[in-house]
Amino acid sequence: MPKTIKNVIKFICFFGIGLLLIWLVTKDLTPQQWDEINTAFRKANYWLVIPAIVIGILSHWFRAIRWKLLMKPLGHQPSTLNTFFAVMVGYLANLALPRLGEVTRCGLLAQYEKIPADKLVGTMIAERAVDMVCLLLLMAITILTQIDVLGAYVNHDIFQPLSRKIANANAIQLLLLIAGLAAFILLALWLLRRFARSKAAQTIKALAKGVMEGILSIGKMEKKGWFILHTILIWSCYLAQVYIGFYCLQETSHLGISAALAVLMIGSIGMIVTPGGIGAYQALVQKALELYGITYVIGYAFGWIIWVVQTLLVIFVGFFSLIALPIYNKKQQLK
Repeated sequence: MPKTIKNVIKFICFFGIGLLLIWLVTKDLTPQQWDEINTAFRKANYWLVIPAIVIGILSHWFRAIRWKLLMKPLGHQPSTLNTFFAVMVGYLANLALPRLGEVTRCGLLAQYEKIPADKLVGTMIAERAVDMVCLLLLMAITILTQIDVLGAYVNHDIFQPLSRKIANANAIQLLLLIAGLAAFILLALWLLRRFARSKAAQTIKALAKGVMEGILSIGKMEKKGWFILHTILIWSCYLAQVYIGFYCLQETSHLGISAALAVLMIGSIGMIVTPGGIGAYQALVQKALELYGITYVIGYAFGWIIWVVQTLLVIFVGFFSLIALPIYNKKQQLK
């Protein structure tokens, strides 16, 4: 099956999941609740969208600089603008298909900065690993500092269902899973040895080497403090966007940093589940705000406002970056 058709099928499936989640959340809303949602949208203070957008762009700029720091130990120093444009086009691609953006941004930067794509993939994997650690730390901090609010929710909605699934899995199923993983690893090693001199094997080895160099670039960085600082700045911007968003609606304007942390934590999971978080983000944010006494209707409306702001930012800046990339690089070549 051609790759394009596979990508289209994947997009339809993930987008369908998002639409299904929206339907599941809204199917039982009464006409009165729909009126309340429309009223919330009409009364929202959309002037606060401007600082939220500025902060959002800053978060992506900090991400571009942080990505550059990972490339320096590999002997490459791309233009900050090229790196930023590649990051934004990557986010735009992610709206179409999850994880497509990572490949896209690496490919674009490799094209315009003449950096080996395999090494860029390694730095991207390292960057994503750092973000995953940050998300786990955010979860731990949020839950531990708000154990009275989030403890029961996490236990009832996450730990208990997970425990039941593990308990229901018998010993034979677990052994089969372990045996399957072991067989896959052994088969892969055998194939690499058997066809070690083939072109495909050489390509795989070169890719693996480049990826490993990219991942290890974190340990080789001279400015680790700058890397940590930009990581903190990125997540601080995410948090500030949510906190400013609270003031868009009168019903959420009293919420503080604690609630913003919870929304950021749970909403980040929603952004991973479906393309751009459509459906999942709104539902999870509504669930998070419900813990702080926000009604179902207002929580859902708030989720849509934040999601629309973030998505429009990615669409407009992403398309601008896509157009600006060749123009900027053509001017650079003429200098």
